[in-house]
Amino acid sequence: MADAVAELEPDEHRVTPLELFFDLVFVFAITQVTALLADDPTWAGVLRGMLVLAALWWAWAGFAWLTSTMDVDEGGVRLAMLASMGTMLVVALAVPGAFGDDAVLFGVAYLLVRGLHVVLYSIVGRDDPNLLGAVVRLAPTAFLGASLIVVAAFLEGDARIALWVAALAIDYVGPAVIGGGRGWRIAPEHFAERHGLIMIIALGESIIAIGVGAGFELSPGVIAAAALGIVVVCALWWLYFDVAAIFARERLVRARSAEQARLARDAYSYLHLPMVAGIVLFALGLKTTLGHVDEALATVPAVALCGGAALYLLAHIGFLFRATRRIFRRRTVGAIVLLALVPAATTVPALAGLALVAAVCSLVVAYEAIRYREHRVQVRHPELVA
Repeated sequence: MADAVAELEPDEHRVTPLELFFDLVFVFAITQVTALLADDPTWAGVLRGMLVLAALWWAWAGFAWLTSTMDVDEGGVRLAMLASMGTMLVVALAVPGAFGDDAVLFGVAYLLVRGLHVVLYSIVGRDDPNLLGAVVRLAPTAFLGASLIVVAAFLEGDARIALWVAALAIDYVGPAVIGGGRGWRIAPEHFAERHGLIMIIALGESIIAIGVGAGFELSPGVIAAAALGIVVVCALWWLYFDVAAIFARERLVRARSAEQARLARDAYSYLHLPMVAGIVLFALGLKTTLGHVDEALATVPAVALCGGAALYLLAHIGFLFRATRRIFRRRTVGAIVLLALVPAATTVPALAGLALVAAVCSLVVAYEAIRYREHRVQVRHPELVA
């Protein structure tokens, strides 16, 4: 273990137990989003669920940057992180009513989370003028975006949705427009590892969906659907962790200064969101499938089942292109085929639709693993070809 630590760059540090503890709240928050979608499987419900997910993701991403800047598992900063975790839990608890009775609670708690993040970052950067300057430039958009979500709680219908969209646009676009990456710094190995761990957490939501959807009536159809669901989840895991995560991590480590910050922002903070959204949508479709294995899916669950997996692949394409400037054609073809399966998923039994999704995802994995097996070994085990 000591040798492994010594191999890291001077600014690197391991993902700490405090960070993993903090991420448990995000696990619960993702589960809440899936429940929100399942309770209202309409296009309007999907839109609201994705807006809530985007807000939750941006709050988590902010703390991922913070904890990658320095090890926060010491002293008063640790207590502030735990306070942020508690506030984030309140946000997660309010997710089912974020557009209903708990809209004000969600907005106020979210504003507090964003405020705590900025305050913590200011403390961390107090001895680094460049970093502190970056935090100061971030603060106005962070507070304005979160404040608009509070204001939206007092509106209704389309006006509330419009203000949510504006709030998230301000919060997301702010870091890209103001400063262009100047002043921010991360530990690239830590940053990549943290996002890899959160992908495992997101994929775990699909496994939870299998357990919840299966219930207590384990008929042959339900067992078959659960098995197919695991096949898809394993394929999604493989597509990220086999070589994609390694490609991106190495590119991030090699990048310098502001380019590293921009790459981290684009490839990780921005393009991991649609991956997580794709997983959440697939979990919705999978949960519905397990409850109706012999029936055709309604339009929204069918789109969630096929389109969620397609969105995950499309986000991979963007993620890998941003990191490597290469287009992974097999994943592009797989995403197109999955989207083309949506009409079929509304007409054939849900179990058959899930089998088609599993087949497409498995074929993409198998093709890449076999067609590029030598290159894959070079990427995963460079010591064997050195």
